[in-house]
Amino acid sequence: MKKRLLVAFVSAAALVPAIACAQDPVTRNTNEGARAGAAVGGPVGGIVGGTVGMATGIAEGITSGVIDSVRVATAPNVVVRERVVVGEPLPGTVRLYEVPNYDRYRYAVINNQRVIVDPQSRRVVRIVD
Repeated sequence: MKKRLLVAFVSAAALVPAIACAQDPVTRNTNEGARAGAAVGGPVGGIVGGTVGMATGIAEGITSGVIDSVRVATAPNVVVRERVVVGEPLPGTVRLYEVPNYDRYRYAVINNQRVIVDPQSRRVVRIVD
């Protein structure tokens, strides 16, 4: 029984790099972040690493067109006490606006910073300079 389990595990581990290459940046970075976090901090580290990996994966998919649209779009500035950090969700009180021509993302202007947000998780995926 142990031998079968070991063979199955080794086989699955051999396939991971091939599967990771076929994945989109979000999934790939989520998996890599979870793996790295788990190696350092166990299960909790895996959860944190996966979350950060997801945010960086989403940020990889942001094109210059999205960034340019956010730079010129108009929205009121919202002041919040919380620090705006990539990978962290925005407070529920912050209104998110559609990025013109890019419905995969939303944006907001917070503390005079334009941020691109994943609308499902409300996590900041990029701070626009």
